[in-house]
Order: sequence, then structure tokens, then C-alpha cells
Amino acid sequence: MKRSKWELPVAYDPERQEPAVRKSICTGEMTLGLLDRKTGYFMELIRADSQRDLDEFCRRTGVKELKTIY
Repeated sequence: MKRSKWELPVAYDPERQEPAVRKSICTGEMTLGLLDRKTGYFMELIRADSQRDLDEFCRRTGVKELKTIY
């Protein structure tokens, strides 16, 4: 049975973490995750395949714009 990447809710502590997208300069691959504000550690959650994935991640985390990390 194939599972949807959106089955689990995206829960995070807005005081400690912020939603972000990490993009590869070479391949353009995008990974959605949470960036620790204090340490800069990026916790990967899912791979984004399209703008639709980015929009859904923003909706689920309650942000209008994602910070981009290269």
C-alpha cells in the first residue's frame, strides 16, 4: 500500500524552529523541513516534487513564505 507523503501532520515549535526549503544548486532538488533557529540544524521531512508540494507545506505549517537554504 502506497502512503501519501502528507499523511502525517507537520508539528513544530515556532519559537525554536522555522519551516524551510533546502534546494540543490546543481540538481534543483528540493527538500522540505524545519530549521533550528539557534543551531542552524536542518531536519529533513519530505522531498518536494513541485510547487504544489511547497504550497501544501506552507499551508500545513501556517507560513506564507519559506526560507530557502542552498
